[in-house]
Amino acid sequence: MARPPLYIRRPFLAGLLRQLPLLVVLLVVGVGLLLVALQHWRMGLVVMGLALVGAGLLRLFLPVRRAGFLAVRSRPVDVVLLAGTGLALTVIARTIPAG
Repeated sequence: MARPPLYIRRPFLAGLLRQLPLLVVLLVVGVGLLLVALQHWRMGLVVMGLALVGAGLLRLFLPVRRAGFLAVRSRPVDVVLLAGTGLALTVIARTIPAG
């Protein structure tokens, strides 16, 4: 007898696994926020920017059913907005003088 699918047996776990890409991105953003809170704002902003670039790459390569809440709009719009914002944040954080 075949086992029922995971979303029937353990719906919470199935939902958590479906959102794993978003959870990874949020974890990296949290690390960046922690760095900002610990007075390493430049490195924290770079980490957050790279997390957004990573989110864009995940959205680009993962199918819609695996991307979870990273898939909000069409794939090209999501990728351009996530990667563009991440790249802009990283470049701006790196170019501000250390002063």
